[in-house]
Amino acid sequence: MFKAARTALMVLGVMIMATPAMAQDGGMSIPDSIGAGLIVIGAAIGIGRIGGSAVESMARQPELAGKIQVAMIIAAALIEGLGFAALLLG
Repeated sequence: MFKAARTALMVLGVMIMATPAMAQDGGMSIPDSIGAGLIVIGAAIGIGRIGGSAVESMARQPELAGKIQVAMIIAAALIEGLGFAALLLG
């Protein structure tokens, strides 16, 4: 319960801080906001699936944990970068 409340407060804080930045350009329209939300959700799902698969692979083959972890971090960074690029260019 405490973790969920803390996460909700962090999200609210980010939203409050982002509002003045978006107001300078006139804000985002409704379709832009929905698209940005879908981009963030898609990136989060992708990174979550990578993390889950990597942990499962490490459990099956502990001797390859280092290589799997490096590949997971690179893939997550690429997905996150793609998500940021889509938000900035969209």
